[in-house]
Amino acid sequence: MLDDLDRRLLLLLDEDPAIGVLGASRRLGVARGTVQSRLDRLRERGVIASTAPTLSPAALGYPVTAFCTLSIAQRNGHRRIVEHLRAIPEVLEIQTITGDGDLFVRVVARDNADLQRVIDLVVEDAQVTRSSTVIALAELLPHRTRALLEATGAPRVSR
Repeated sequence: MLDDLDRRLLLLLDEDPAIGVLGASRRLGVARGTVQSRLDRLRERGVIASTAPTLSPAALGYPVTAFCTLSIAQRNGHRRIVEHLRAIPEVLEIQTITGDGDLFVRVVARDNADLQRVIDLVVEDAQVTRSSTVIALAELLPHRTRALLEATGAPRVSR
C-alpha cells in the first residue's frame, strides 16, 4: 500500500520526471535519503516499473498504430509465439486476452503498406491460426497511470 509521501513523490515524478532525488527532496520537504529509500522500495515492489523515457513511435517515423487480435494453437503455449513476436521491432506490446482471440498485439508501422509487411511478419508463425487487425485513427487518451495514483489516496465513493 502507498502512503501519502509515496503518492506525493510519484505524482511529482509524473509531473517532472527529470527532477532527481535532490530536487524531489527539496520540493517535498524531506531528506534526500528519505526520497532515495522510498524510490528504492517502490522499484523493488514493482510500483516504479521503469525510469526509461517515454518514446513516441510517430516521432521515430512510425505514425501508424494498429492492434492485431491473434488466435493461436494454444497446445504449444505462449513462449514460442512471444519469442517470434518479440523479434519484430514494430511489435510494441503483447497481452493475453479472453474472448474470440488469444493475444492482443499493438504494432506500429511507417505507413499502410509497411503495416501490411508487419502483419505478414506477425502471422508468419505457424502457431497463428487466425488474425484480425484494426488501425488506430487517433489517440484520444494516451497510456496513463496518474489518475489511478490520484484515486489511490482518495476516499472511495459508493454508488
